[in-house]
Amino acid sequence: MSDMTQMYDVVVVGGGAAGLSGALALGRARRSVLVIDSGSPRNAPASHVHNYLGREGTPPAELLAIGREEVAGYGVEVVTGEVTVAERLPEDAGFRVVRGDGTAVTARRLLVTTGLADELPPIPGLAERWGHEVLHCPYCHGWEVKDSAIGVIALSPMAVHQALLWRQWSDDVTLFLHQGPEPSDEEYEQLAARGIAVVDGEVAGLEVGGDRLTGVRLAGGRVVERSAVVVQPGFTARSGVLESLGLRPVPLEMGGHTVGSYIEADPTGLTAAQGVWVAGNVTGLMDQVIGAAAAGLKAGAAINGDLVTEDTKRAVEARNAPSDAEMWDDRYRESDRIWSGRPNTVLVREVEDLEPGRALDLGCGEGADAVWLARRGWRVTATDISRVALERAAEHADEAGVADRVDWQFHDLGASFPEGEYDLVSAQFLHSMGDLPRERILHRAARAVAPGGVLLIVGHAGFPAWDHHHADMELPTPDEVLASLELPEGEWEVLLSDEHERVQNDPDGNPTTRTDNTLKVRRRRPCVQDRT
Repeated sequence: MSDMTQMYDVVVVGGGAAGLSGALALGRARRSVLVIDSGSPRNAPASHVHNYLGREGTPPAELLAIGREEVAGYGVEVVTGEVTVAERLPEDAGFRVVRGDGTAVTARRLLVTTGLADELPPIPGLAERWGHEVLHCPYCHGWEVKDSAIGVIALSPMAVHQALLWRQWSDDVTLFLHQGPEPSDEEYEQLAARGIAVVDGEVAGLEVGGDRLTGVRLAGGRVVERSAVVVQPGFTARSGVLESLGLRPVPLEMGGHTVGSYIEADPTGLTAAQGVWVAGNVTGLMDQVIGAAAAGLKAGAAINGDLVTEDTKRAVEARNAPSDAEMWDDRYRESDRIWSGRPNTVLVREVEDLEPGRALDLGCGEGADAVWLARRGWRVTATDISRVALERAAEHADEAGVADRVDWQFHDLGASFPEGEYDLVSAQFLHSMGDLPRERILHRAARAVAPGGVLLIVGHAGFPAWDHHHADMELPTPDEVLASLELPEGEWEVLLSDEHERVQNDPDGNPTTRTDNTLKVRRRRPCVQDRT
């Protein structure tokens, strides 16, 4: 599988309120954003979202659909998938994000909004009614069960506080001590003052009738009629992606009891991992939907600000850095000749049987290929980004007696390109010390091939340790080059796509083996129909 991945400004892992809100802020900031959503939101069992001003009572799925439509309007991409791992790229070049199907993208920054998992106690019937009559947050669901018979199942020292809190919504609240600690005398007095009944013994399960909760069954068989039950689940951060980046969840304690785990972050959501932000329940366990959305907005704004700082730094460096043309001129000035003066072996092998016509030599350097082609009868347009190299190449052509057959042209191929169609377009080792848009140049090279003509692309498959000019350059395979050209099906014929070895001496004169690759394709001539 090819590892040539698309780079986004930001990849958002998790597509709930926090993720989409962050993506919205970033999309409006004209950032390239990809949201990868597993499609399993924590609030899926709930029927409605509450306390979200302007969206009160909206079903969660509907709110999600609205959010996706809004971010799409600002160019944000949303895909469904489970992210399995995120890896930091070398030299702080960003992150590689891998999905379960093996596909990968890269990003300059990450916003992780994977939320948390509710871990319910193992009481029969509890999970089946979760999000319906089994609840935990009075601010989320208290109004919907107001004046109902509510049971609070004690699991921690927080149970008394829970019972007193839920008493605000109903005067019929019962505390089941279950596995919780015995209330203190003061707590018993508080419960009595508020009219909250206390039931000893463990809860064995829930009673359900007609698809409705009807009661709480104790271990001894007694059933206490209740129409809603409150439990305190364990809140565990969904932190797998973050752990792959070295971030570990920490426990959250309330009243001396651990209620869950979360990822630590600063007020903007920035974690201890450079370039990684979090928002929503993965870091704020108590956030409701509106709070998660606000956290996502804050993180999105912070990420854009961070990227602006980086973009500005890069712009200053680029302004003060020499251009590609200046870099290549300086390199050619290092010596009277930096190449061998002989034509490239693959060019000679693959072109010697072709009928001479018009040829385009991209990145001609000191002109050895162009001179060889001219000697064989080709009319050559030869281009390079270095005027020093072009002057030197013109001298070599004059010495060889073919000056009238070669048109030497200065081009920064990322900005300008020779006009016309050619029977041969040759790109020999079109690599650069600078920021060369090689793929875009090769697209233009293909368009410059005349019907019946040949495009010949030769590149390195790897660089030796002593070649410091190119050592960190990414080198595609011939098949990857072919795929990137996106040649129209049926219009082109692949003549050669392979790798080969050659011998080259190192700077000390010792022979070494190099591996190069070649792609040779021909544009087919259009069919002429017989009109007789």
